[in-house]
Amino acid sequence: MDYVRIIRNLREDADMTQTQIAQILGTSQTMYARYERGASEMPIHHLVTLCRFYHVSADYILGLSERK
Repeated sequence: MDYVRIIRNLREDADMTQTQIAQILGTSQTMYARYERGASEMPIHHLVTLCRFYHVSADYILGLSERK
């Protein structure tokens, strides 16, 4: 599974909207939607923020490990 599906699944499992996650990342909902679609690559500082927020490893989000 690629990271675009993983970040969408994590967001949906947390019952969060794209707008809420975008606010956590300090970006717009439009930009965050582009990350979830794979239209734009997510900056590393956003990856770190999502790892901390969801309490998962970067390897998990990147699809390198099934272990959260």
